[in-house]
Amino acid sequence: MYLAALPLLAAELTRDPLAVSVVTFAGWLPWLLFALPAGALVDRLDRRRVMTAVDASRALVVGALTVAVLAGWASIPLLAVAGFLVGAGQTLFENAAQAMVVAVVGRDPRRLERANGQLVASLTVGQQLAGPPAGSAAFALAAWLPFLADAASFGVSAGLVASIRGRFRAEGAATDPPSVPSLRAEIAEGLRFLFGHRLLRAAVLLVSASNLAFMAGEAVLVLFATDELGLGSRGYGLLLAAVAVGGVPGSLLAARVGQRVPPGPLIVGGVLVGAVVMACFGLATSPWLAAAAYAATGAVWGVWNVTLLSLRQEIVPDRLMGRVVGAIRLIGFGSIPIGALLGGLVARSLGLRAPFLGGAAVLAVAALVAAPVITTGAIEAARSGAGAGPPGPG
Repeated sequence: MYLAALPLLAAELTRDPLAVSVVTFAGWLPWLLFALPAGALVDRLDRRRVMTAVDASRALVVGALTVAVLAGWASIPLLAVAGFLVGAGQTLFENAAQAMVVAVVGRDPRRLERANGQLVASLTVGQQLAGPPAGSAAFALAAWLPFLADAASFGVSAGLVASIRGRFRAEGAATDPPSVPSLRAEIAEGLRFLFGHRLLRAAVLLVSASNLAFMAGEAVLVLFATDELGLGSRGYGLLLAAVAVGGVPGSLLAARVGQRVPPGPLIVGGVLVGAVVMACFGLATSPWLAAAAYAATGAVWGVWNVTLLSLRQEIVPDRLMGRVVGAIRLIGFGSIPIGALLGGLVARSLGLRAPFLGGAAVLAVAALVAAPVITTGAIEAARSGAGAGPPGPG
């Protein structure tokens, strides 16, 4: 609900594409600032407790935003601050969540892909299928209402995670309070593992380019939907939900697709297909055609995300999981705020369709560059050597 309501509120406050994109930029900026220390802390602390504390805190932040909207104090700077704080919590929550999956499921590729498929599908249902239409409909009734619901959802999330039994501290994690020097050394260890692993290094650069391309369009999507497609707030919410129409089956079928399509072509080919779909979306003049393209986007990225996520969890040792995921997110998600600002600048200069068409070109180039490195043979070799310790350079 928050994902639909926040840009709708921003677009109500201003029609400047750059100003609207600043709100998106602020929400993703924490991945540039905190991804590495968050990963190191997750490897030190009990992952379940981290997730519980973060979502309890985010319930308070979004609750305060609800009060501000209700009182008529909403402004672009206020939305940016709230988005930044929610995003800062996300750096800890997502790092801990990925490690928790491995602790619960194990490292068997089929079990991981099945579990990740179910998790990504449930996320897609809540975040893209049910949430945006409900958020836009609630926003039409009262601007503060979707934020109140979102604050409550963070509270429920904290309670659900807290109910999971067991201890979820990394194997061999230090129990003493982390000092700044030791955190730096631990962060450096995670970076060495990532950059010393040729396959992971190529994969994270591909993710970074894909996120930059996708977010360039996403940052101005609310203006594209209203000005180019003629949609109102409810129509915008339904358009956001279209991506889940493809994303849910894509995520649930990812494990089966992975059994039939070799992983190298699946990862690289998925980005090429994503480029074609993004170009179709940017050229669409009908809301129905745009929704169909958005649904196809969801299906492609659903399979792609589950495949890459499972591969990463198979390869990275548990004791390094938080730090390596933090480094991956720094590079992969760090391009998102840059893409959001670029999307606003490009849209202001060249029109609202330009970020989608430019993003499609970036995706195509990134896939072709990554193709010689992300091969099925390289992936199978990495899986085989996952228990042998960190790989050497190259």
